[in-house]
Amino acid sequence: MGPLAGIRVVEIEGLGPAPFAGMLLADMGAEVITVGRKVSSKPRPAAISERGKQTIALDLKSAEGLEALLKLCDRADVLIEGFRPGVAERLGFGPEQLHARNPRLIYGRITGWGQYGPLSHAAGHDLNYIAITGALHAIGRAGETPVAPLNLVGDFGGGTMFLVMGILAAVIERHSSGQGQVIDAAMTEGAANLMHMMQSMLASGIWQDRPGCNILDGAAHFYDTYRTSDDKFICIGSIEPQFYALLLETLELDREQFSAQMDPRQWPVLKAIIAEKIATQPRDYWCNLMEGTDICFAPVLSMNEAPLHPHNLARQSFIDVEGVTQAAPAPRFSRTPSKTPTAAAPLGGDTAIVLKQLGYDEKTVAAMLAAVSR
Repeated sequence: MGPLAGIRVVEIEGLGPAPFAGMLLADMGAEVITVGRKVSSKPRPAAISERGKQTIALDLKSAEGLEALLKLCDRADVLIEGFRPGVAERLGFGPEQLHARNPRLIYGRITGWGQYGPLSHAAGHDLNYIAITGALHAIGRAGETPVAPLNLVGDFGGGTMFLVMGILAAVIERHSSGQGQVIDAAMTEGAANLMHMMQSMLASGIWQDRPGCNILDGAAHFYDTYRTSDDKFICIGSIEPQFYALLLETLELDREQFSAQMDPRQWPVLKAIIAEKIATQPRDYWCNLMEGTDICFAPVLSMNEAPLHPHNLARQSFIDVEGVTQAAPAPRFSRTPSKTPTAAAPLGGDTAIVLKQLGYDEKTVAAMLAAVSR
């Protein structure tokens, strides 16, 4: 099931963006095998990024383990790795080494800084990667320190999504060329692309290069979050004139006082008036009054609340897999829908099966398993 049925992916065990890429491909029907270092019998239902995958363990520093990986890649369409530049080559499975055996292989590499450049070999994390793109500087309140936006912008938005897009583009291109290629997905460059709208607004003179003073960064009274009387939050995004007019009407605000919608000099005063009004009632009151209207309103839900929202329930946006609540596969496909994913298998649990499929006999499989067992 899924539009990628028949695509084989080898994923070298890692953290964050690389396994999330493998998860997305598995959700869409690809056969994904994660290659790790050790075998463990412990169940892993909470390892959401490992759902729907097979998992094997190989000692890649041994000749036998490396050869097994190479054989696996001989049959694969895609390989995903997230090492620092040069590590895979030193271990014996860099792009040139694998393409010599399988020229159709798409070699997906994901790093923070990219495969070359002054910082390419330095350690880093999401926060560091988005810091040099302008994204981190732009997120936060005026006069306050920048806000870490979880690791959504660099790792997963700028990293995983661009890696997956590159892999899928390479799969399409291979139909005409018959050749694989290397995808160099740098989280810095993906995050920089995510800033395209703000870059356009800056170039057009309608965005200031400082946080907390622009239309989309929480400075505007019509695009921000507000605290309710029960110490919860709502958000309002009434940008367009017709939506803004409906907001004023619903909150019974003075139209003349609020007429200068786009005058930043008025925003602090107008925001204080709205904040005072919102603080008089609990969140549910405002949901009953504004949710589902063209005000562009939503309650700010916690992670535990989100799966219970009526819209999410109606769309089955969240699923339960062995007692762990998680997002359902996305996007939706009309003709080749994704199946409900299975929970992450124990580390290395599929090693024997996969090695036998590669042609190894029982004795060799037992010896290779012994080398990676805890």
